[in-house]
Amino acid sequence: MSTPLTIVARIEAVAGQTDVVKKALQGLIEPTLKEAGCIQYDLHQDNDDPSVFLFYEIWETRELWQQHGESAHISAHRIATKETIASTIINEMTKI
Repeated sequence: MSTPLTIVARIEAVAGQTDVVKKALQGLIEPTLKEAGCIQYDLHQDNDDPSVFLFYEIWETRELWQQHGESAHISAHRIATKETIASTIINEMTKI
């Protein structure tokens, strides 16, 4: 059995676009949790800087997580939020 993949994705909204980004990110939760291999997909918002969001994800395999990145809802999200997200940093991690 392979070791699950942990993803930590930090997303920062463009100034003035926090509510738009928050709504868009929240819209990813339901379809992602239905995807093959998704064990956990939790969205967080920074208490001191509400323009910063973090997804904490656990996937059965890296391959299934990569398929998530090519899913229709992620592709649509990228297009819809192109002008509202300032940065995204993704860390692939393994629990030790």
